[in-house]
Amino acid sequence: MAAMGPLGGDPYALRCVSDLPPPFRPVFGFRYFNSLQSECFPVCFLSDVNMVVSAPTGSGKTVLFELCILRLLSRFLTSESRFSLVKGTLKTIYIAPMKALVQEKMRDWKAKLGSLGINCLEMTGDSEFYNKKVIHDSDLILTTPEKFDSMSRNGIRDGGLGFFGDIALVLIDEVHLLNDPRGASLEGVVSRIKMLSRLGHMKSAPLANVRFIAVSATISNAEDIGYSAAKNDFLFERRLQSFIFDILMQHSRGKSALVFCSTRKGAQEAAHCLSQTVGSLGYSNPFMKSMQQYERLREASLTCIDKQLQSCIVHGVGFHNGGLCSKDRSLVEGLFLKGDLQILCTTNTLAQGINLPAHTVVIKSTQFFNKEKGSYVEYERSMVLQMCGRAGRPPFDDTGTVVVMTRRETVHLYENLLSGCEMIESQLLPCAVEHLNAEIVQLTVSEINLAIEWLKCSYLYIRIKKNPEHYGIKRGIPHDLLEKQMRDICVEKIHELSEYGLIWTDGDGFLLKPLGELSILQESYNRFNL
Repeated sequence: MAAMGPLGGDPYALRCVSDLPPPFRPVFGFRYFNSLQSECFPVCFLSDVNMVVSAPTGSGKTVLFELCILRLLSRFLTSESRFSLVKGTLKTIYIAPMKALVQEKMRDWKAKLGSLGINCLEMTGDSEFYNKKVIHDSDLILTTPEKFDSMSRNGIRDGGLGFFGDIALVLIDEVHLLNDPRGASLEGVVSRIKMLSRLGHMKSAPLANVRFIAVSATISNAEDIGYSAAKNDFLFERRLQSFIFDILMQHSRGKSALVFCSTRKGAQEAAHCLSQTVGSLGYSNPFMKSMQQYERLREASLTCIDKQLQSCIVHGVGFHNGGLCSKDRSLVEGLFLKGDLQILCTTNTLAQGINLPAHTVVIKSTQFFNKEKGSYVEYERSMVLQMCGRAGRPPFDDTGTVVVMTRRETVHLYENLLSGCEMIESQLLPCAVEHLNAEIVQLTVSEINLAIEWLKCSYLYIRIKKNPEHYGIKRGIPHDLLEKQMRDICVEKIHELSEYGLIWTDGDGFLLKPLGELSILQESYNRFNL
């Protein structure tokens, strides 16, 4: 493919879709890329460098993924700019933290890339088991960290990990997941890919030059409100209800708003309380713009199966949760998208899948009740960003507002998170025994030096060098001693595995082999995750 030069004299000019080769232009349903996409165009489509992009949700980061995919596919362009795909020979792996996000991208990319003959394969916990041939024939695999970890662990006894050699591009969505407890799985699979890419027999394979693209959301337009604590967590969350109407009047008057609540009942109560408040205002209801809107809502309410929802809808307020029947959920979604239903109270599950953007997002408390722990705990950061990302999403709105209702003592957490200033730390160390164990079973780590190399492939290694104190290592330690610390960590984890009877080591602890008992343990693990 002939190289395309940079833009003329204006580095801020928008790139045109016609800058792409003709076979790729139909992928995009617009003429010009936005400012973020135009700025990143030369790096995404005209180079093979690794990238980390941090930008607000709704700014068009998915298009950056698509440009990188097309960059890879451009290897199949002939000198006459004809596209001739050789199926399954250059694979893209898309990794996202949630099944709903994977499924959303699956639908979009099947539609967009289908005309090019791209074979997309979804691999989540809800997917059927796919055999080796199906995986080998795929061009784009969409998966979660846990599923990809499980599938690739199982690969060694299902004919090897041969398809890894065809991986040329890895797309990581919501990379800030690294800071959450689940981030260890993401870190583990990235380290596995990097380890395998360095093996001698992979030198001529696409994997040897695998490209990584990671994106993360930042929310710069958030207003954090800190509230003093109540006698207990339950009463605190109930007390927040009294502030919601005033917040909506300040930030969302005349525009759509999503109010995220931690429980189904909480969403219903929030909607009921708001509908009672505006119902008492009669013709001054701020959520009602015209008599025509009222008539449409009244007619729609008569078709509701849920009586409480029916009483809320006529006032321009609704709720949406898993307790509603599919008919009522579809009704609410349609009314909200049309703008007839201005306020929608919902649970955080809506943020993960259904595309219902709004001008204003209100997060009513940053905690939820964890049944396993028997107490209220903070949301995972990725969940907060998912909820915030529903505010002001193009093309529905060009501005948006996020209001986070949290305790005064936790305001700083969300100020840092939403401004993009939060430091992302590795979560691999507490899970290092499990993940190192998996590599030994896969035979990618067969000696202690390779275990050290595996650790050096991880985000943990980067963070230990930059913030050693966070991981229990003295700051200012010389480089050679830091390397010794890495070795000591590996030796410690190997010693644990040996004590558990999961691996065999020689007298010097140099060679590492999995023991038979591990096969049973590993197989149980794989079945559980599939």
